[in-house]
Amino acid sequence: MNFYSFLILGAIFFILGIYGLIARRTLIGILISAELLLNAANLNLIALGSYGFVSARQAQIIVLFIIALAACETAVGLALAMAIYRAFRKSDLNEISEMKG
Repeated sequence: MNFYSFLILGAIFFILGIYGLIARRTLIGILISAELLLNAANLNLIALGSYGFVSARQAQIIVLFIIALAACETAVGLALAMAIYRAFRKSDLNEISEMKG
């Protein structure tokens, strides 16, 4: 695969992630879409580093930070999803009209 194939694949992942953020109603679907966005950015960074447009070491360090950020986002998001489901017994975000403190 050449450089442009990786960029096109990353763009497709990014577009699917944006569509998932807009169209999804459940919190889990939104979290999966956010992960897809972060993975698209990782793919583009690794492609840029592999083909010499950016320092490969810098691209890999940034990708590791993005992976750590994604892991933290998933942990917090799943904790929120469990708390919302326990409080409302629903997972559809459009049906939940108010958040209780």
